[in-house]
Amino acid sequence: MFNPSYTRRCACQEPAVGDDGTPILKANGSPKLRKLGASCPKLTEKGHGTWYFYFELEAGEGGKRERVRRGGFAKKDDAKAKAEEIYRKAVGGADVLSNATVGEDMRVWIKRKRRLARTTEHGYKEHITLYLEPHLGHIKRRDLRLRHVEAMYDAIERQNAERLIHHAKVVELQEARDAAHTAWVRAAGKKEERRITRRAYLDANAALREERKSKRKITSAATMHRINATLSSFLGSGVKSGDYSTNWAQLVELPTAKRPKALVWSPERVEEWERTSKKPSPVMVWTPEQTGEFLDFVCDDRLHAMWHTFIFRGPRRGEMCALPWPEVSLAKSWFRISAQIVEIAYQQYDEAPKQDSVRTVTFDSQTGQLIREWRDTQTREREQWSGEEAWVESNRVWTHENGEPLHPDWISRRFNRLVELSGLPPIRLHDTRHLSATLALLGNADIKVVQERLGHSSARSPRTRTRASCLSS
Repeated sequence: MFNPSYTRRCACQEPAVGDDGTPILKANGSPKLRKLGASCPKLTEKGHGTWYFYFELEAGEGGKRERVRRGGFAKKDDAKAKAEEIYRKAVGGADVLSNATVGEDMRVWIKRKRRLARTTEHGYKEHITLYLEPHLGHIKRRDLRLRHVEAMYDAIERQNAERLIHHAKVVELQEARDAAHTAWVRAAGKKEERRITRRAYLDANAALREERKSKRKITSAATMHRINATLSSFLGSGVKSGDYSTNWAQLVELPTAKRPKALVWSPERVEEWERTSKKPSPVMVWTPEQTGEFLDFVCDDRLHAMWHTFIFRGPRRGEMCALPWPEVSLAKSWFRISAQIVEIAYQQYDEAPKQDSVRTVTFDSQTGQLIREWRDTQTREREQWSGEEAWVESNRVWTHENGEPLHPDWISRRFNRLVELSGLPPIRLHDTRHLSATLALLGNADIKVVQERLGHSSARSPRTRTRASCLSS
């Protein structure tokens, strides 16, 4: 039965006295004070002291008495409203007695999430470490409210503003460094001027390096949504267990995060890029002619067959790293993707892909011929290394010269370098999936075939639609 008691107390003090009425003194001889609490005579005055309440809950395990206490309310009506609110939460199953903090709960929650994919677990831990625990971790479980979550995102946006200013300063220092280097080069042959300009360049370069040390990434709107998804998963679990009454993450409003649209490198966009070095979109796709130029450029590259497969079949880099020879049928022209390499902080982990990504990818005769030639190349390398160095028998399709499997990040860096050397406008390795979809659709392939080849759950998925939209961009 809900029957709260209300009292008014204050922090007034008076000298403490013993049973015989003599003052109690401290070790230094000063009088010891005691709080008057509810016995203060000034409590009859308006506005003096604050209101407290307590009420009994149902007995806990073993008949243990459980009492809710709260205080510090300016008015009795405020105390009554709070008492009723806490009682409703207690009836709803929320734990209103625990002093556990949000940070403590998050650490317990992440330990219990044993079925998470490795990359998802890493993302959750990163969000907790960098954002959620610093802003929310100190708050008691029972006190968490929407305003705390909103304050976190307000703080993130303030940090973004500061980081934008810092990024501009880094750009300014970089331009000063470049100008100092140019002056140094032009001073060739003039001993005294060259000494001065060299010192100016070294000072400018040192200032730039020092400023770059404290450079931090901008937290984008998309990242905020991912942080909020982590918080929502945590609070959703807490609501189910009764530790939290409300999933506040579902009530917060965040900046709109739009998926970048894939654009084709049209002549006009290429001209602008050559003039400013700026990409019109984070996601860019080559035209068929530009794709042909790149393939002609890498025809003598050792991994030409791999680049060809990326462009025309659209696998993910982790899937290509994990592809073993037993999953390739040159006679029937297919390879099966049933594993992937996940890279976290440059460490590699073998993982099964999502269920929709387990698929058989067919390939044309040209791709088949290139893979056959690659297998012959790998066989020759095995024979060459066996006499001098130990060959790493990984049984992977794509390897280094000694048979060691390729690292996903190495593939991306190698691709970026080849694109740079080719002189073509830049695209990312992952953009070859957009390119593969675009080329297939230009060849009148059915969008369902493209969806299955790329390993998407549906032809209506946002990623499939984004890749199909390259045709009109």
